[in-house]
Amino acid sequence: MMLSASVLGTLAIKSLAVAGFALCLLRLARRRTPAERSVIAHLGLLTLLMLPLASLALPQWAPFPSAAFATDAGAAAQLPTAIQLTGTPAALPPPPPEPATIWPDIGELALWIYAIPLLLMLLMMSVAVLRLFAMGRRAEVLVDASWLSALAQAQRRMGFKHGTALLVSDELRSPVSWGVLRPTILLDPRAVATASDAEAIIAHELAHVARLDWAKLLLGRLTCALFWFNPFVWLLARESHQLREEAADDSVLMTDIAGADYAALLVNAARHDNSAVLIAAHGVAPAGNSLRRRITRALDGQAQRGPAGAAWGALCLLVGLAIAGPVAAFSTISADEPYEGIVFAAALPITANALAPRAIDAGKGKAPEEEAPLLTPEDLVSMRAVGVTAETLVSMRNERARPDEIIAAHATGTDASYVAEMRGIFGDVDVDELIGADAVGVDASYARAMRSALPAAGLDEIIGARAIGISPQYVRSMRSMFPRIEIDEITGLRALGVTAADVRALGRGGGDAITPDEVMALHAVGAVRSPAPPRFLPQPPAVSARLGNAIATVGPNGVATARQGDGTSAAISSSKPPGPPRDN
Repeated sequence: MMLSASVLGTLAIKSLAVAGFALCLLRLARRRTPAERSVIAHLGLLTLLMLPLASLALPQWAPFPSAAFATDAGAAAQLPTAIQLTGTPAALPPPPPEPATIWPDIGELALWIYAIPLLLMLLMMSVAVLRLFAMGRRAEVLVDASWLSALAQAQRRMGFKHGTALLVSDELRSPVSWGVLRPTILLDPRAVATASDAEAIIAHELAHVARLDWAKLLLGRLTCALFWFNPFVWLLARESHQLREEAADDSVLMTDIAGADYAALLVNAARHDNSAVLIAAHGVAPAGNSLRRRITRALDGQAQRGPAGAAWGALCLLVGLAIAGPVAAFSTISADEPYEGIVFAAALPITANALAPRAIDAGKGKAPEEEAPLLTPEDLVSMRAVGVTAETLVSMRNERARPDEIIAAHATGTDASYVAEMRGIFGDVDVDELIGADAVGVDASYARAMRSALPAAGLDEIIGARAIGISPQYVRSMRSMFPRIEIDEITGLRALGVTAADVRALGRGGGDAITPDEVMALHAVGAVRSPAPPRFLPQPPAVSARLGNAIATVGPNGVATARQGDGTSAAISSSKPPGPPRDN
């Protein structure tokens, strides 16, 4: 699923539905414990986070006809009930003239508007997590006996067997906790100095650790970043944060700590809250009325407290799946008949048979297994984008070409007549192979000549032969010397540059005395050499010298003649031209 403005719009509608339904369930379950209501809130956040993947994985459910969502009601009303193709395909309407001022595309603008806040929020969350871990590395290990005793008692009471690091840092104003595999509780010096509150503070933070509340906090932050435009998502994330704090409060109040003492501790902690300094950790008051709600529950002796049972979690999960599944699969556009595809089909125009899963030309007597695949309107939109005309579409459908093959053939200039002619030679081969053959220059005449020289050669072998320049004459010359030679052996000989003259130079062609493999091996080591043409060196010029009344001339052939003053001449010698000087 490519991210587009329409996809964002669909996800926005679905996120509104999921978050709104989760908030309604929280309202209906207001008499349940915070731990039980927290299960509803976090299942809602998890559903929102998985919504894009679920929309891809689930089958599409489009209960409404696509025409009901057409943006052009007039065009939808004029759609024919049966699309027919008249004698000649109608030309596509000319594109509208481009405006003088080019405005940015609305879809691209929507993507940028969505992406910028998303990236900023993800960056802020990443920086906050890194700062939290860096603060933990700079912190000191707390060795106070009262705090270590409180930690051990709280772990034993809660059945928490994982080791928890207890640190202190002066960079904090109130205690925080984080981590899943290696949980950490980080205290501020003011809290460490108040040893009487150690049991309550440790119980509260350890409850966060045991319930994996830090992972739930990051889940809420990530969901808010992805659906930052949805106010219901922000409300759901804030309520889940509040419920995590109230559930941790209940864990403290279920011990021997008095509600009034714990309420006073909350008021004191709120005056020194970390506020927005650490957005990757829990705060005392995540919302305006959060502290009041927590204090009210702490002082209410009749409030329902306790963890969420497995049965309650299973029930919430089943209800969530029953609601989230149809919402994720819901689509406002019919998968069988998208509006854009029908408009394109009418604009070409395209015969109804072109959309059917059977071949158009019934006169060819094609068997049912040779029928062309179903052509969907999405395929038509893709063809329209690359300029496929109705005539091209119908002719290629006659050759049972798939939609992707029609688009590829149009891009490379392979037409239906070429497909039909080549199939007459090679049988029912795929259009993809014929596109490759056309790309390397295999035409019908070359294919027939090659099949005449090598009847057993297939299309892929002929494509390879054409790619390295093998001609039918070369094949016939090699078969005259090697009657049982195969196309792959001919290809190997040609790739090495072996010619018929090279084979004849061995004086052993035409029989079984030597094989093509041996010829290739001999050629590779330099044993096969074609007779080289004679090399003609330039003739040296004639040299003349005067001897008395005669002129002596030495020609390039080494014959010296003497010409007398009266015009008569005589040969002096017929020796060869002098060789190179010798060293004495």
